[in-house]
Amino acid sequence: MPLATPDQYADMLTRAKTGGFAYPAINVASSQSINAVLQGLTEAGSDGILQVTTGGADYFAGHTVKARATGAIAMARYVAEVAKSYPITVAVHTDHCPKDALPSFLLPLLEASEEQVKNGGEPIFQSHMWDGSAVPLAENIEIARELLPRMKAINSILEVEIGVVGGEEDGVQHEGSNDALYTTTGDVAQAVEALGLGENGRWIAALTFGNVHGVYKPGNVKLRPELLGEIQEGIAAQFGTGAKPLDLVFHGGSGSTDEEIALAVANGVVKMNIDTDTQYAFTRAVAGYMFSNYDGVLKVDGEVGNKKQYDPRAWGKVAESAMAARVLEATKQLGSFGKSQG
Repeated sequence: MPLATPDQYADMLTRAKTGGFAYPAINVASSQSINAVLQGLTEAGSDGILQVTTGGADYFAGHTVKARATGAIAMARYVAEVAKSYPITVAVHTDHCPKDALPSFLLPLLEASEEQVKNGGEPIFQSHMWDGSAVPLAENIEIARELLPRMKAINSILEVEIGVVGGEEDGVQHEGSNDALYTTTGDVAQAVEALGLGENGRWIAALTFGNVHGVYKPGNVKLRPELLGEIQEGIAAQFGTGAKPLDLVFHGGSGSTDEEIALAVANGVVKMNIDTDTQYAFTRAVAGYMFSNYDGVLKVDGEVGNKKQYDPRAWGKVAESAMAARVLEATKQLGSFGKSQG
């Protein structure tokens, strides 16, 4: 299917909210990882989201160049073209953009979409994330308030992080554990007062409830997904809305239990970011292939190896299928399995 239009993407998020499920949002950094995500979503019969960070966009453009806006556009164009061959609907999104990356990443991409929409087209990305977790809350919200009208004008959606996700992802790092790892209702109320609840443009909120980027052994991360429900209730009461007024995003979910994921989704999560687990699935498959076929991929003891085994397509297909399997697993955890709009 063609890439989701802005209206289709908005409908996807609404369907998830009303249907009590969430979409996996998978970080990609190569055509191979894009193909793996599309394969996994298709095998699951699920729609989904492919997203790229600043570092991933740098890599798409060529690791010696690091032209991240160019790389991000290349990623979106590739997804738009190859997705036509798959019977699912997908959207593209830019992940974590801290303040210092605005001029090289989010803003030029926004300008490119504005030009495309001006000429009668659709925005290049269906949504963008502004990551203001490293700046004071007032500044975080003010930058979001400045971005939101521009997003609305191109019928795109803004993702805002309110709170701090621990750990590190592509250079956005927060050390230690503190109160900022748990968003408060007061924090969110300030954002709602500035951004509205959809009338000024649709935005989705990455709230923090102990989330940590990276991978940890079970028990090392103390998640409180019940906090999301408490915040939803507090905002509904304060602003006189219906139940669960916020569309939420789950960051830093590696190692989460099925019960924690289910509770987060029940409390309004419509998008869950997945990166570490799919990276490992891809690389683990490559490592296994190389160990199992070492005398074919290496020219050992003066031999010539086996071209059919060291051809990157041979091990690439193995890696893509392994990553696809992890994507499929995510759709089951999030409840989007078998719910594709086609």
